Amino acid sequence: MEQLIKDDQISRTMDILEEMHPEAACALDFGTRFQLLSAVLLSAQTTDVSVNKVTPVLFAKYPTAEAMAEADPLEVQDIIRTIGLYKNKSKNIVAMAKMLVSDFGGEVPGNYDDLVKLPGVGRKTANVVLAEGFGQARIAVDTHVFRVSNRIGLTSAKDPEGVEKGLMSRLPEDQWSRAHHLLIFHGRKVCHARKPDCDACALTGICLYYKNGGTN
Repeated sequence: MEQLIKDDQISRTMDILEEMHPEAACALDFGTRFQLLSAVLLSAQTTDVSVNKVTPVLFAKYPTAEAMAEADPLEVQDIIRTIGLYKNKSKNIVAMAKMLVSDFGGEVPGNYDDLVKLPGVGRKTANVVLAEGFGQARIAVDTHVFRVSNRIGLTSAKDPEGVEKGLMSRLPEDQWSRAHHLLIFHGRKVCHARKPDCDACALTGICLYYKNGGTN
């Protein structure tokens, strides 16, 4: 059973995804790099829609790293309590802001190694911030990117880092950030986790999951 689509099918795959999801973009609302980092941190294991409902109040009260560093985590908790893992996230976002102030002059660092030192910031969050906030070519692998990449046959990795490296090796660097958004939107709108809507998908002529009868 094939696990990867052929190299000459990759460009067509990305073209089809672009045709299906031309509106694909970062769905989080933010005004600054600090707000971007905060929003991405809050978005773990919850929807961007739910994050966008709480960040206007949060950022109005704590618009900068300096302001957030002085916040009481319990007050932050009250503002974000409608999103998942809000207790841990309130602690992390205040601790993250404190480290930004103490170690980086209140500015979000523009390199991966410094970003992942921050509380609550992992590989995916760092890559999103570097792509959206600094314009770097990055692929951030969330559950949608992981699922869709493996289903189509762009990758066949067992963990997010493997998917990230697989996509980076198969896609031109100038397409990395765009591919990240297209794969997320495809996962949200068509290639659902429990029941992918293959009838609405234009990739059935390429997708190994479809060709293999729902497995790959």
